[in-house]
Amino acid sequence: MAREAELMIRGGTIADGLGGAPYEADVAIGGGRILAVGKLGPAPRGVEEIDAKGLLVTPGFVDIHTHYDGQATWSNRLDSSSWHGVTTALIGNCGVGFAPCTPGRRDILVALMEGIEDLPEIVLTEGLPWTWESFPEFLDVLGGRRYDMDIATQVPHAALRIHVMGQRAADHEQANQADRAEMARLAAEAIAAGALGFSTSRALAHKTLDGRHTPTLRAAEEELADIGRAIGRLGRGWLQVISDFDEPGEEFAMLRRVAEAAGRPMTFSLLQREKVPWLWRFLLDRLEEANAAGTRISGQVMARPIGLMLGFELSQNPFFARPSWQHVAKLPFAERLAVLRNPEFRARIIAEKTTDPAMLYRLNTWHMLFPLGDPPDYEPSPERSLAAMAAQRGVDVQELAYDLMLEKDGRGILNRPIINYADGDLAAVKTMVEHPNTLMGLGDGGAHLGLICDASSTTSTITHWTRDRSRGERLPLGFVIRRLSHDNAQALGLRDRGAIAPGLRADINVIDYDRLRVRPPELAYDLPAGGKRLLQRAEGYVATLVNGQPVYREGEATGALPGRLVRGATA
Repeated sequence: MAREAELMIRGGTIADGLGGAPYEADVAIGGGRILAVGKLGPAPRGVEEIDAKGLLVTPGFVDIHTHYDGQATWSNRLDSSSWHGVTTALIGNCGVGFAPCTPGRRDILVALMEGIEDLPEIVLTEGLPWTWESFPEFLDVLGGRRYDMDIATQVPHAALRIHVMGQRAADHEQANQADRAEMARLAAEAIAAGALGFSTSRALAHKTLDGRHTPTLRAAEEELADIGRAIGRLGRGWLQVISDFDEPGEEFAMLRRVAEAAGRPMTFSLLQREKVPWLWRFLLDRLEEANAAGTRISGQVMARPIGLMLGFELSQNPFFARPSWQHVAKLPFAERLAVLRNPEFRARIIAEKTTDPAMLYRLNTWHMLFPLGDPPDYEPSPERSLAAMAAQRGVDVQELAYDLMLEKDGRGILNRPIINYADGDLAAVKTMVEHPNTLMGLGDGGAHLGLICDASSTTSTITHWTRDRSRGERLPLGFVIRRLSHDNAQALGLRDRGAIAPGLRADINVIDYDRLRVRPPELAYDLPAGGKRLLQRAEGYVATLVNGQPVYREGEATGALPGRLVRGATA
């Protein structure tokens, strides 16, 4: 076997993705596949070797919830995710995307992505090539490109609805029988062409910047069921949902009926919300009941809080909704910073009030705002809140917030955990992560570019839960690696990856576990039309391999782009 190898990883500690305790072994790789795992003999002359003694060797991570739908059309690199060990990413989540779409309706889809996923209109207008109309044509465009990881797709409900119903969909009219039949046909066409699923949103927060809710918000059960049945007849693909569950019993029962009609797996975002902190437990119980009865439904969970990154250079900050902010909002950052440092401006904006109740709750809940820190702290204790720090120092909490954001040349970042932190710790998250009916996801790479930066969650999940956590129990390393790789790959039907075993794809991370950490997010202006986005790097990834080729070494790109579009489930 060693004679066929093109690359050998020597003496690493293997967390193979199957959940067991790590063990020491060599890995032989050839033809993009894992050839052998064990104590292997000497490699033939000329075979590259990676000395992994004392290093952790894992499968590449499979990220099931990203929004690189636009970035994948203009960039070969799906960063930040590719910097954090991700070797396969699923796009097209939350019912939004760019296909199918006729030329006259592109602006509607752009407005949706701008409002829901914080991707500026000018970035999408300048960046998207729009060389497709149908979903199969969109796949052909992606299939002709090269990437630093593999990507897979879902067909988005909002695009289907707009394509079939036009303005009636944007106006939230109910679909008639002909509409439903055409959406079902197009969804099945997309799955047959290679999409791994269908996604929809029923979330009130998903709306355009001018306040119009996503066209799928109130789609009737019969519409979802018709689409589900059409997909089910193909015998592949899943249904991805995000919902507020405002009437949790009725909503879950409806979604369960849709999953049963489709005969396909369903997954939905499972989170602890501040205003209904008990809801996650209710939904987890319903998941258990459904799965016990044979209906496959999973909850997608995030292993850390979903937090807003607040700062003077970012999309929002604690003073963002106050009148004086409008005087600096559109200034170039250097000019804005000069005004922010002016004592008179500082005193005036601090004295103003945030009158919008939603913004007040989001931005000025001082006991729930924390300095992000370096390295970032994703389970901060109550005494690290701005309210507690201000009391300890005997200063006004708003002045403290202002001054902390002025640090680092005006780039200081505050963190407002809005999801998964209602109890001030991650005890609820641990229960969700450990549950057999959940999957690890919700990193949202490629979205919320000036406000949220969770594409790094694969790295922080490993470091926090297996090594660094001090405010509760930790999790076994083998278990966490399995959750990030094998479980997600299996859920998507990608059975050729997600574990380190002979015959599988050589998507592999070599990690200096002791050195592994996430860096604080930084803002870059590298999108089309100079658009900005938060990026977050990591330290400790010695090498990341995709299809047997190193694409990153010590966080630096090698130039190799072996990643491709995945069309359909794999054996």
